Amino acid sequence: MPRRHLRMTGAADPLRAALRDIREGLGVDEDFPPDVLAEADRMAKTPRLPLRDATDVPFFTVDPPTSMDLDQAMHLARRPDGGFRVHYAIADVAAFVIPGGALDTEAHRRVNTLYFPDERVPLHPPVLSEGAASLLPGETRPAVLWTIDLDADGRRGATHVERALVRSRARLDYDAVQRRIDDRTAEEPVALLRDVGLVRERQEVARGGISLNVPEQEIVERDGQYGLEYRAPLPAEGWNAQISLLTGMAAADLMLTYGTGILRTLPSAPDGAVARLRRSARALGVDWPHHVPYAQVVRSLDPREPHHAAFLQECTALLRGAGYTVFTGGRVPDPAVHAAVADEYTHCTAPLRRLVDRYASEICLAAVAAADVPDWVLAALDALPKEMAEGARKANTVERECVDLVEAALLKDRVGEVFDATVVDVKDGEPATGTVHLTDPAVVARVAGTAPLPLGERLRVRLTQADPGTSKVRFAPA
Repeated sequence: MPRRHLRMTGAADPLRAALRDIREGLGVDEDFPPDVLAEADRMAKTPRLPLRDATDVPFFTVDPPTSMDLDQAMHLARRPDGGFRVHYAIADVAAFVIPGGALDTEAHRRVNTLYFPDERVPLHPPVLSEGAASLLPGETRPAVLWTIDLDADGRRGATHVERALVRSRARLDYDAVQRRIDDRTAEEPVALLRDVGLVRERQEVARGGISLNVPEQEIVERDGQYGLEYRAPLPAEGWNAQISLLTGMAAADLMLTYGTGILRTLPSAPDGAVARLRRSARALGVDWPHHVPYAQVVRSLDPREPHHAAFLQECTALLRGAGYTVFTGGRVPDPAVHAAVADEYTHCTAPLRRLVDRYASEICLAAVAAADVPDWVLAALDALPKEMAEGARKANTVERECVDLVEAALLKDRVGEVFDATVVDVKDGEPATGTVHLTDPAVVARVAGTAPLPLGERLRVRLTQADPGTSKVRFAPA
């Protein structure tokens, strides 16, 4: 999971040029080979279509307003017993990809969509990811359709998954959904997103799971100049995420019962990492009594509050070590649980943007149909954890380079200025070196001096370096 989500809301042409340089420097291919584009064009016109027709279900999508690669569409309904029925349609990428073909080979090379502040570098060609395979409104699309029943408290009951044709009726964004729910103008399938999201959040609390509402860093224009600010996620974003988590947990259960699968796993954080996070909490003024579990602390945070936002960024360090675990032959894998989810879990809801999801869906379809897993899935399964790990490393490098570049570019004319900051970390063995969180702008950067840094205390720091050429920002105690 990326530690920071950074997006650009204005033109910022010099930044765009610098971001292009990052892509070139990292060898990120924005263009697809001709044979891949040719196969994508052909398959966009001739996908493998399912027999089941579910186009009578009025699905809707909820995504950022500029998104065109729409992986998921949902329909929510109340059941007569007071529970809920969740219909969740996932783009059927396998309907367009020939195993071993040019598209498949290129997807294994790219592994996942890469996100830059100014654009996406997609896993699949746009003719598929933003066109024929995307669950765009008013278009009939092949999908992997999940039907999951919940009781009134949000506990999962019957689960079914099959291939079906679906049609989304509406493309909504988070702001619109939140506004309609808050002012009570949302139609019932949309209004129920809040109800389902809340009961699933309560289930998450009961099992000891945690969802990090990590704020985005936004590049914003103010009085002709660009700055960095935090954008707190809306409640609707968390409710939407609960539907995806629900499906990933249901998929993991199907795999474990079937005896073959690939899980998303995360071991419990080591004591040292938790102790380090406690120091960050103290530094940022976050109340964390010794007897209070980490998950409870995180749930108490308000991402709109700058110090809480900074602490949420630090919390993502506990998600390091997440990976994929393959199992076959009915053996229970070890590890099997994702520590943050506090349950078995897998990735299956974003196949347009993540390679592994296409394979997870095929295993679940085979499990429900009591059929054999396709040979092309089994042949690729053992290599997927390594491929996904390499893709994650590249995505994290992109993120780090982008954040460093943007911070350096936005501060390059302010070298010598003094800022208010808080010391959030001190490097082990080097007490004069650490990390500061600036009050304004929303920057987290390295600080180095000659005297031990006062961990957890306010500190006036002077900007000593902001070089977009090296993508580095450095501070020293003022």
